[in-house]
Amino acid sequence: MSKQTLAQLIRSGKFVSAPGVYDMISARIADAMGFDALYMTGYGVTASYLGLPDAGLASYTDMVSRVGQIAQGTRTPLIADGDTGYGGLLNVQHTVRGYEAAGAAGIQLEDQEVPKKCGHTLGRRVVPLADMVMKIKVAVESRSSPDFLIVARTDARTNLGLDEAMRRAEAFARAGADILFIESPESEAEMTRIGKAFDLPLLANMVEGGRTPVLPQKQLAEIGYRIAIYPALGFLAAGAALKHVYTALQRDGGSHKVTDSLYDFGAFSRLMGFEAVWEFDRLHAVD
Repeated sequence: MSKQTLAQLIRSGKFVSAPGVYDMISARIADAMGFDALYMTGYGVTASYLGLPDAGLASYTDMVSRVGQIAQGTRTPLIADGDTGYGGLLNVQHTVRGYEAAGAAGIQLEDQEVPKKCGHTLGRRVVPLADMVMKIKVAVESRSSPDFLIVARTDARTNLGLDEAMRRAEAFARAGADILFIESPESEAEMTRIGKAFDLPLLANMVEGGRTPVLPQKQLAEIGYRIAIYPALGFLAAGAALKHVYTALQRDGGSHKVTDSLYDFGAFSRLMGFEAVWEFDRLHAVD
């Protein structure tokens, strides 16, 4: 699927599942599997690139460079985490234009105060509603194509309650957002209430071990969601696998007991593009 068709796909009503990607290994693996979209996770990028918590420490420059790498190295449409837009309204304009130019199919913007924090941790505070509405209006005005999707997220649920979060989502819809994202509802009943309340596509954030119930996609669709992202799935799995094999290496004095659980080296080399290198060498070999 081309990146230009993601908006059309979502507007058609099809349920979209987007695994979280955070580096080129996770992106290449997910890209080869036929998902409708990929989701570039700010938590995962900050952890893998900087080794730091998702607490507003990654800059626009850090993030837009990762957007470009992933978008240009994959075929699957990419929705990319844009945090708070990295500043005021002028920064939001710059961020939206930069993410779109880098090849993303959409950007997620949230209403947290700076510095922002992961949406499934405590201590998050949100900006006044009017400020976030202006950010969304600027984001909509700044994109060059209406098919570049604006995902508007509110983190108001945890500290201000679900009513305030839903009030904000309604205002985001009026401001021109394409997709609404109410972060961290805390029960299936809350998710069902959200699902029944809005006409715009709704995004569910499925964080394993987070504050929101992780529901099957069929159930999410039945209660009104149209998109599910899985931002933590990849890096949690990779972390568990790395800990397993590194523990075996340390314990057993070698990797000989874990070879069955490893990605095949030849297949991994092909995934990374070595076939093109081999073909280049064949064509340009010097006798």
